[in-house]
Amino acid sequence: MTPQTRNPTRPVFLDPTTLPWTPWVMDGTHFKLMNVDLKSGGFTLLLKVDAGNQAPVHRHLGAVEAYVLEGGFGYDGDKGEAGCYLYEAAGSIHQPTSPQGSVMFAVIYGPLVGYGVDGSIEGVVDAELMLNLARENNAADHLRHVVIDFD
Repeated sequence: MTPQTRNPTRPVFLDPTTLPWTPWVMDGTHFKLMNVDLKSGGFTLLLKVDAGNQAPVHRHLGAVEAYVLEGGFGYDGDKGEAGCYLYEAAGSIHQPTSPQGSVMFAVIYGPLVGYGVDGSIEGVVDAELMLNLARENNAADHLRHVVIDFD
């Protein structure tokens, strides 16, 4: 039997330039949400980081894959610039810096946990939070198939 072509129920292409930048969870960062996975808590986004930014210490509950489009960032002596691919394993704990700022495309396979200076958990960033932030900024219409049902 030959497989038949099926038309998707929604468009498969998205032009990110049609989306506004949405402020993210830390000062000096913005995102454009491409997709969410409410089952895993993961999400796909474009992330823009202002020059001189240092993220808080955080842990990845799922792996991350990213491609640096502009600028660069890094962890101590391990740095990447535009054109670099990045893989961070699940369980990674780090504090990246971006002296020149950066824009990257990233697929985040699970939530992020942010820590305070005393080591306490200050926040969890997951697909649901990302979706809510994008909706508040009118930047999630392309994700209208996503429904959060609390019943």
